Amino acid sequence: MSLTENWAEEMRSAYLYRVLAQVERDPVKSALFHKLAEAAEAQAHIWARQAREAATPVPAGFHPSPRVRLVARLLRWFGPRALRPVLAAAKVRGLSLYSAGYSSGYGAGHPMPASLQDFGQRHRGVNSGGTLRAAVFGVNDGLVSNTSLIMGVAGAAADAGIILLTGAAGLLAGALSMAAGEYVSMRSQREMYEYQIGLEREELEQYPDAEAEELALIYQARGADMERAREFARGLLKHPQHALDTLAREELGLNPAELGSPWGAALSSFLAFAAGALIPLAPFVLNVNVTNAVPLSAGLAALSLFAVGAVLSLFTGRRAFWGGARMVLIGAGAGVVSYLIGSAIGAGLA
Repeated sequence: MSLTENWAEEMRSAYLYRVLAQVERDPVKSALFHKLAEAAEAQAHIWARQAREAATPVPAGFHPSPRVRLVARLLRWFGPRALRPVLAAAKVRGLSLYSAGYSSGYGAGHPMPASLQDFGQRHRGVNSGGTLRAAVFGVNDGLVSNTSLIMGVAGAAADAGIILLTGAAGLLAGALSMAAGEYVSMRSQREMYEYQIGLEREELEQYPDAEAEELALIYQARGADMERAREFARGLLKHPQHALDTLAREELGLNPAELGSPWGAALSSFLAFAAGALIPLAPFVLNVNVTNAVPLSAGLAALSLFAVGAVLSLFTGRRAFWGGARMVLIGAGAGVVSYLIGSAIGAGLA
């Protein structure tokens, strides 16, 4: 970015910090955002001075764009927790204060690491669990959507070939849609991270002391002694790669370990959805008599939904039986409604 664009970035951050300080009810967090606003303005002055030295004009004052004013209004309406991704994209720091489990006071939520080896420890192992949960939900989506589709068509027409063709089309359409959506989501997330980490790298080169001070302020907001926090932050910046990783976690609330491959995520979503969608379709693929295939399809879907609900109970803490039963009831409701609507449409077209 140009010198004036860097100046505008810092002034925009300072503006949003002051809005955060106004809406934040926690006095510790509010004080932190006031200090971060002052730090951002100081960094903006650095860019302005460099611009003037390079004979580049700098605006006389900062006027927030319509987008920034919209973000500020949303902040006042919904609060910072709901807008974490938007704030991260707007170069707002200190977002790890809104991580799950954080509360004011040293040792709560995300305490200051004691050594360089501590960085990222609390985030390790999270991604694998999230991947498993996403896979289970993908199978569930395929099960419910394709079972409902098959039941709807079965209610309207008793031809096994039509049901098979429709179910196969539903499998492919749903799996491709899931894959495309997951790819776009993961790609957008990675692009945001790469953009933000690029800004951090540039700032570390331009004013490392200011970056160390911002990080120390965040640790102070958690209750750490300011001098100790400053000493630790300055020591950290001697290791550029660790510094970039830590600044992404602590200032932006981003976790680099959770950013996987967009293509890998798309393929996983495709396979998970397709696996679920294939289950109710299996009797028709095996050329079972349509009279028996429809109840067999419903039975296979019910058993699979029960298994999915039982697995999801691992994430919710509920009993496996009730988790499975609830999922069966939900799927059965969707299937029955689809069958009845299909029957009504079939009768109307007859």
